[in-house]
Amino acid sequence: PNLVNDCIWVQSADGSMTRSVSKDFLTLVPWCNKEMLQGRGATAKHPCILPRQITPETLQVISCYVDFHSAPGRSDKERKQYDEKLVKMDTKRLCELTSAADSLEMRPLVDITSRGLARLIEGKSPEEIREAFNLPDDLTEEEKLEPVKNLINDPRIRLLNRLYAKKRRELHTKKIEAKKISDEQVKLQDSRPLEELLSFIEMGNGKQEGCAEGQSKESKAKKTKQKGKHKGDSSRDCSTTSQ
Repeated sequence: PNLVNDCIWVQSADGSMTRSVSKDFLTLVPWCNKEMLQGRGATAKHPCILPRQITPETLQVISCYVDFHSAPGRSDKERKQYDEKLVKMDTKRLCELTSAADSLEMRPLVDITSRGLARLIEGKSPEEIREAFNLPDDLTEEEKLEPVKNLINDPRIRLLNRLYAKKRRELHTKKIEAKKISDEQVKLQDSRPLEELLSFIEMGNGKQEGCAEGQSKESKAKKTKQKGKHKGDSSRDCSTTSQ
């Protein structure tokens, strides 16, 4: 592309800002290349119209990022240290920078900011994550870990859905473990083999029958004794009468 003064002219989506950026944008910002091929960006009268996700603040951060990474003589270690410092900002600003980088198709910067967001919300509950991302909580308890619709391909929601998928797997694992524990507890309540249980039941029935049989014999013995007593009394009565 033919550049004037080795710079690219850009303008905000609402037209409130027009400024030049470094020619190095062509190297690190794929979106700029597409705009330049359409004949935009060479002059202030025909600037590249930035995506609506780009604010003056995020454009300044991205310009600094491009300047640092395109400077000659930078080592990989220096670039990594710069990136680590870059993402040390509050969640709101980091979300805005992620959206801005995504709209400009800056995949390396999107990866950096996404990792930063992941560290910020790691270990948080779904409610805390939604609050951090400023997303509406319009789901039931059962639906809160279901994927969120992403109609505008927002990288924040993509990251959120990846985290929800991880939490769904963790929840599924916990349910399986809880079921195993419950099953083990049931087994511990009576872990005797079936044959032993049946034998115990049969022995119990045998004892009951033995007791019943013993009681029956004892009752018959009492009746026999009583009959013998009655006969003895009758005999004595007869003997007395005959005298």
